Amino acid sequence: MKPEKFHAVVVDRKEQIKAFLDFPSTLYKNDKNWIRPLDGEIEKVFDPSQNHLFKTGDAIRWLLFDSSNNLVGRMAAFYDKIGAEKNEQPTGGIGFFDCINNQEAANILFDHGENWLKDKGMEAMDGPINFGNRDSFWGCLSEGFYEPVFNMPYNFPYYNQLFENYGFKNYFNQYTYKINIENRKPAGAIMERAMRLKRNQGYYFETFNLKRAHKYVGDIIHIFNRGWAEFKGVRKMQKSEARAIIEELTPILDPRAVIFGYHNNEPVGFYVMIPDLNQIIKKFHGKFGLIQKLRLFFDLKILKKPNRLIGIVFGVVPEYHGKGVEAGLVMRMEEEIAKPGFPYKSIEMNWIGDFNPTMMKLVEKIGGEIYKKHITYRYLFDGSKPFKRVNEP
Repeated sequence: MKPEKFHAVVVDRKEQIKAFLDFPSTLYKNDKNWIRPLDGEIEKVFDPSQNHLFKTGDAIRWLLFDSSNNLVGRMAAFYDKIGAEKNEQPTGGIGFFDCINNQEAANILFDHGENWLKDKGMEAMDGPINFGNRDSFWGCLSEGFYEPVFNMPYNFPYYNQLFENYGFKNYFNQYTYKINIENRKPAGAIMERAMRLKRNQGYYFETFNLKRAHKYVGDIIHIFNRGWAEFKGVRKMQKSEARAIIEELTPILDPRAVIFGYHNNEPVGFYVMIPDLNQIIKKFHGKFGLIQKLRLFFDLKILKKPNRLIGIVFGVVPEYHGKGVEAGLVMRMEEEIAKPGFPYKSIEMNWIGDFNPTMMKLVEKIGGEIYKKHITYRYLFDGSKPFKRVNEP
């Protein structure tokens, strides 16, 4: 009997987990732009004690080998019942996909994902996405093959063809805008609106206060659940999630780059940026032990090494759209940038979906230009059903 050209193995042992984490280092060894994510950032996605989505879902991982038992690919599949049901058809996901440039190999991984998700009651799958928040490991890079920022995906150009040849279609685009801080020219109209808002005594904007970090848990929940939870596939944020976000961000954030907006003491918007840790951790090779933690602290807090900010999220609750809150957040950030000693040279505003033209226009008005594009693909298991892009009627 002729041996199979490729075969997949479920990841369930310690040495297989290590192989899953190490494989991209071999695949991208000649690509100077690729940066290995921290192993812990990936592993917490698959740890039920750290990922609340396991309460209403599940995940599985595979390794792909060729006939000579060489590792040639990896992938994960997952679903969350609550998020799945927010789509027209129950939709799961695949992610952490890496593969040699071979359609047959990729198809075997995609087939495993489809079959596993079908068994879980799913009727479609999105990919490559994260089993968690959209701000990490989400999307297939299709334009702007530059060095990735922290926890943003990077891949070879041929990945798009592997997905599309299988039958995946473009569900939405995610744009990364780059703002050159030294050459930025915020539109005059934005600053005028901000000045008008500033004269309204009910509004105020503040930078993150490390001594009152716990206060922002409720503010984040309020803004996020009003501003994002109505989008397809996005579930409401729980208090435990918001608390975890604050606990994770507090040690690494620069308080000057996190702005909250309020109206009559009610949170109405935020503008959250962090230093790009990839400028430091790219030499860690995925590890984050004591030595790496000390190195990170020294480079981040003492040397102020990162010169690039990552825009994680910029949002305003729907009731305050068009009232100038966006302009107020921008102006408060401009005040921080203008102060002596501001160390950053550029901002990369990540994850601006093409389904949010208002946000795209705003970022362009403050000097942003499209720098990268990622694609979130969707594959319907029943090919006879009509495909719809996100928010398409």
